[in-house]
Amino acid sequence: SVACGCMTTLDLPAKINPGAMLRVLEKEACERSLAEFVRRAWSQLEPGAPYIHGWHIDFLCAHLEAITDGVRIDGKPYNRLLANIPPGMMKSMLVSVFWPAWEWGPRNKPWLRIIAVSHKLEGVADRDSLRMRRLITSDWYRSMWGDRVILTTDQNQRNRYENTAGGWRHATASGSVTGLRGDRVIIDDPHSVDGANSDAERQSVGTWFREAVPTRLNNPRKSAIVVIMQRLHEADVSGLILEGDRPGASSDFGYDYIMLPMRFDPARKCVTKLGYADPRTERDELLFPERFPLWVVERDERILGPYAVAGQFQQTPVPRGGGIILDAWWQLWEHKEYPPMDFIIASLDSAFTEKEENDPSALTIWGVWNGGLEGQATRMVDRYGRARDAPESVRSGILDAIPKVMLMYGWADRLGLHDLVNRTAKDCKAFGVDRLLIENKASGISVGQEIRRLYGHEDWAVHLIDPKSESKLARLYSVQPVFSEGQVWAPNKTWAEEVIRQCASVPKCKHDDLADTTSQAIKHLRQCGLLTRSAERLAEIDRDSAYANVKPQKPLYSV
Repeated sequence: SVACGCMTTLDLPAKINPGAMLRVLEKEACERSLAEFVRRAWSQLEPGAPYIHGWHIDFLCAHLEAITDGVRIDGKPYNRLLANIPPGMMKSMLVSVFWPAWEWGPRNKPWLRIIAVSHKLEGVADRDSLRMRRLITSDWYRSMWGDRVILTTDQNQRNRYENTAGGWRHATASGSVTGLRGDRVIIDDPHSVDGANSDAERQSVGTWFREAVPTRLNNPRKSAIVVIMQRLHEADVSGLILEGDRPGASSDFGYDYIMLPMRFDPARKCVTKLGYADPRTERDELLFPERFPLWVVERDERILGPYAVAGQFQQTPVPRGGGIILDAWWQLWEHKEYPPMDFIIASLDSAFTEKEENDPSALTIWGVWNGGLEGQATRMVDRYGRARDAPESVRSGILDAIPKVMLMYGWADRLGLHDLVNRTAKDCKAFGVDRLLIENKASGISVGQEIRRLYGHEDWAVHLIDPKSESKLARLYSVQPVFSEGQVWAPNKTWAEEVIRQCASVPKCKHDDLADTTSQAIKHLRQCGLLTRSAERLAEIDRDSAYANVKPQKPLYSV
């Protein structure tokens, strides 16, 4: 072998540089797999923190790779992705830092132009822009892909930098993408927590997302939009996307949806358009126990509270079972007929002015009756009708006879003044309403005046409710005990389920009109004394019994 000049097996270790070979293998592995690139690149950004891998990283990477590879589904490019994932799962680093750096270098697409958006520039957007620049200028990255990604010297700022291939990365805040067009629009947490709870700010971001973002693409057919966030409200950006993509919706936003809650919920198991499914099988199985073990999750849940846990951990704006008014507190009426009602009220939340044009008007009708399920009551009273001392069994019977209120009918619709007045009057007449409640606001005053003018001869009275300075949220909290004590009933009807769902969703729901009519009705019944609670009834029994046992006293003075 020496004579012919061939290399022998014994000569092999001396002829090959093991370090160079490992470098070649590492480069090839990174170019094949985004997840592998993340593993290798982690130490360049977090040298003091060990990399902890979770299956959700592979899950996300597979969908981002599909965008990079130009995968098509039903003949259309796969280029719209929404991901709702809890904080601390590395989603911002993965989507806003590693993925664009991977596309520029390992996948040899340095010409891609990236718009990275967050709810404000100072924070997530600025941080991740700087992280990506540090990664692509690191010695490790440049030693492998430095010939592909070369930053220009005339445009190299922390929030905007360009490369010599024509690609750039621009970081900005929600609402400010005018003048930019990108191949990738990455939206990471478009709402702040406070902003999502502000109707004005939330609606402003929603308008920007619907009307501005789709026009900021280099290629309307191929350019991608990726949204990553936690759920903060039913009408946040995720809510807009999900509403547009639901079956039967008038519009189709075309997004694939990744929803990975901290605790697994079998009823909401995530299965994406690419066919990937959440691999967990047991209820409450944790998403990333390697980083967030059970004791950490439970500790954080206690600190966050139910609404933050629902949105940030479980990816639903409302805690399971409801928030202020729990689903389980409603009693189900399964009989075909309603019981005879002592008093019936209709509660109207009107919306037809220019300011309210996007909100529906809503009406719910409620009936109050005394007694058990069959309307029977057991009472021990003296000849004046006052309750006397009673054994516990009788006291229980008296408690069974406390007033109950039932949701008899309800609807929510967008109507003009004329149609709203006529529909309200029609329903009041059909259900034998005794009193119609209308909130004393601009549109409500007009409705009340028109109903009195046209239907003043009818049997129901129109009563304008002035909430004064009490907020809608405070009104719902004020009637919470009536629900928790099981005094509120509803029939097994689709429209009733909508009322129940909305009451459970406040204050995170898109519309709260039905919930407003509910709190308005029950609060009014309480104030009128038509709806008393069990504790109040027992106190009344004890008070009347005490007076009944007092012996008459001889007067001190004669007349």
